[in-house]
Amino acid sequence: MSNSQPYVALMGNPNSGKTAIFNLLTGLNQKVSNYPGITVEQRLGTADLSEGKTTQILDLPGTYSLTPESLDEKIVASQVVEWMQGKNKPAAIISVVDAANLSRNLYLTTQLLDLNIPVILALNMMDRVKKRKQEIDLENLKSMLGVTAVIPMSAKQHWGIEALQESLREVSAKNSHSSKTPLQLYIPEKIENILEPISKFFEEYIAYPPNLAKTQALRIITRKSALEVYEPHLSPSRIEQLIALRDEAVEHIDASAVNHRILEARLRYELIDRELQSYHLEKVENPHIESRSEKVDKILTHRIWGPLIFIGLLYGIFQSIFTWASLPMDWIDLGIGLVGDAVITAMPPGIFRDLIVEGVVAGVGSILIFLPQILILMFFMTLLEDSGYMARVAFMMDAVMSKVGLHGKSVLPLMSGYACAIPGIMATRTIDNWKERLITILILPLMSCSARLPVYTLMIGAFIPQKTIGGIFNLQGIIMVCMYFLGTITALIIAAVISRFIENRGKSSFVMELPPYRIPLATSLFRQLFIRGKLFVVNAGKIIMAISIVLWFLASFPKMEDQSSLHIQDSYAGKIGQFIEPAIAPLGFDWKIGIGLITSFAAREVVVSTLATLYNVENEGDDVLGITQALKRDIDPVSGKPRYTPLVALSIMVFYVYAAQCMATFAIVRNETNSWKWPLFMMIYMTALAYFGSLLVYQGGQIMGLS
Repeated sequence: MSNSQPYVALMGNPNSGKTAIFNLLTGLNQKVSNYPGITVEQRLGTADLSEGKTTQILDLPGTYSLTPESLDEKIVASQVVEWMQGKNKPAAIISVVDAANLSRNLYLTTQLLDLNIPVILALNMMDRVKKRKQEIDLENLKSMLGVTAVIPMSAKQHWGIEALQESLREVSAKNSHSSKTPLQLYIPEKIENILEPISKFFEEYIAYPPNLAKTQALRIITRKSALEVYEPHLSPSRIEQLIALRDEAVEHIDASAVNHRILEARLRYELIDRELQSYHLEKVENPHIESRSEKVDKILTHRIWGPLIFIGLLYGIFQSIFTWASLPMDWIDLGIGLVGDAVITAMPPGIFRDLIVEGVVAGVGSILIFLPQILILMFFMTLLEDSGYMARVAFMMDAVMSKVGLHGKSVLPLMSGYACAIPGIMATRTIDNWKERLITILILPLMSCSARLPVYTLMIGAFIPQKTIGGIFNLQGIIMVCMYFLGTITALIIAAVISRFIENRGKSSFVMELPPYRIPLATSLFRQLFIRGKLFVVNAGKIIMAISIVLWFLASFPKMEDQSSLHIQDSYAGKIGQFIEPAIAPLGFDWKIGIGLITSFAAREVVVSTLATLYNVENEGDDVLGITQALKRDIDPVSGKPRYTPLVALSIMVFYVYAAQCMATFAIVRNETNSWKWPLFMMIYMTALAYFGSLLVYQGGQIMGLS
């Protein structure tokens, strides 16, 4: 954005509904959910204000304050420092507040009022306040804060957005002003005298007005991390001077029996509580009435029952992947066969027809079959997120995580890894401790993402019988759960090991708001499913189609002199596979799996399309050979026994639990750590885990006489 393009900044606490309001204003479909930390980077959209007017909306990451702790909070704090120095200031700030938690949410708002930028207070979640039959005096609240406007609204129920647009029109026309001077923080004289050298520094070297200089002095006293956002704006010598002034002030404050780390929080909350009482705006929630969410939490977050319920939910989800997806998978399989037959009928025999049928249709179609299972997994994961249950999982897992060098903030990124590692890695920006954030990034790819699901379901569906154990549990569902738990448990063990070798750069803290349970919005839920499904089909489809075409050529050539077909073992692909076969034979893998291991470095699910292409080239038939059927009927010519057995299938699944095969993941790790050292370390340790884990399973099974 340039200074010639006015815009409005959207700010608020995590889980306050900020991104939902952004979507309503701009018409975009950014992800929203019922737990904090969804927005971890800046987003820009255009809001239609009607009457032919528009404005740019900048959605900043959710933050509880302007004191930077984690990377996402540093993004916000750095942006605010730019505004303080008059660089590209917004025309207004929309401060999104959870109306049912007024006192806590107003903390950030009071910090924004110091900036001398018009503030519009968006009182979101007013539907909850009305449901409790409570009221907030909007005029008194506006008068107390001195904001431009107070807009009651509910992003969930889509009301109040027109009033917000009207306020934005007034701000853009510069016709709206605060009702009085914005609420200013009172700093006791004794503390103010201690802060005076730092305040004078800000006035002299950055040209801050006196009130802003005092609040910034207080902020860097509270957290030394607040100094980091000034490093791009001051010379190294000035930074050293500011650090020396801070250290001296901290020493004086601590000597006066005041905890400098909570000083700003204490002063601001005292101000908020005092003003709320004077304007008869006490907290709307009644602390003596136990909420419905609190009653449910007694069971779902119970020390014993909570984890058992969570494990039961995961089992139910993974079992449903087989039960509910079977019918649509059969339809897609039938449809792919019909497409293949139509191509065969419409096109004359030849190389191009073989490419389309054996390469494109067989390769891409083999992955599309698993789309229903991926959508079912995404449906349940989104349901858990939007209901507020995911935040409870983080709370329950905090004690376990602390034993392996992490804390509860790592849980949400790790759980996101079940869908895809990339957004999970980006979500680690909410972790304020560098060591814990790095460890979370390094172990996150061990969480079984949706790209592994086609591998698991192919092997389990083809080689694990549908048996019921104990009259309740299905064997296929149990094996699926074991694959997910194997990756998760291994990730925790790896975290405990590498945490001993990484230096800690700061203190760790875990503070998380448990949002109330909510019924997920159907529109949001199915929009996310559509987006996830589209991304899988389009993004994975492009990669798979490209690899399938290249692989088809490698598996079909060179032709003999008479242009007749050749044995696939003599093709370029066959020679490559047989070259690496001795290294993977101890794992129970043949050369075809070896080719799959190579191609799946682009994306793990590509191994399925690779096998489908190879078997269809080898088939030389006039139809599309299903991958499950091909695996079942593949016979080892030496032993005369089936090449694939339950033991081989288990070995393949264990390999892909650990396999370092997703180049996009390594690219994002490079971006987030600003170094190639960590993605290379990740590739090495995950590849070693995959090889030796698979070796242990196959050779151990052979010794035990399993097949």
